[in-house]
Amino acid sequence: MNDSNILDLPEIYPQIEAKCSEIGFSMPSDKYIGTLLKALISSKPHGKFLELGTGIGLSLAWMVDGLDEDSSLITVDNNFSFSEIAQGYFGADKRVDIICADGAKWIKEYEGAPFDLIFADAWPGKYSELEETLALLKTGGFYIIDDMNAQPNWPTGHQGNVDKLLAYLEQREDFSICKMNWSTGLVVATKK
Repeated sequence: MNDSNILDLPEIYPQIEAKCSEIGFSMPSDKYIGTLLKALISSKPHGKFLELGTGIGLSLAWMVDGLDEDSSLITVDNNFSFSEIAQGYFGADKRVDIICADGAKWIKEYEGAPFDLIFADAWPGKYSELEETLALLKTGGFYIIDDMNAQPNWPTGHQGNVDKLLAYLEQREDFSICKMNWSTGLVVATKK
């Protein structure tokens, strides 16, 4: 499969891709992950969703495309410049709350309703504050992580972090885990 097979790109997506090139943003999410996020979010009408690691909004575009009018989405990133760019694309959407904050601190201090889906695409919520993040998920909710297959931008020794994370998720009895050697390598975990 190649990206040309994806026909239902979010309308805003080409603009965000162009912005990536313009600013040299080198951590874009894979389009296939985007299609999965959109499909899963579409399965949860009136849902509440969380993205950890906004970047400039590539995955967010897919997630927003899956929202119905009564759903809401919080996205958190610690980079002010990236958050400002995402705000420019999605700030007028009343369903979306773009937060620029330290992810670890935000996770620990969040006191709102639990989420139907959490896409953890940043260190906090994936490699740190994992217990706290999983506790924010509703029963039947999805926890999604990508980049589980070796990536060219991984620092030396990062495979050990991935192996430890996967082993931890596999031993949890309160989640059903589906590991996929697809796209960048992902895990879909459903809370029992």
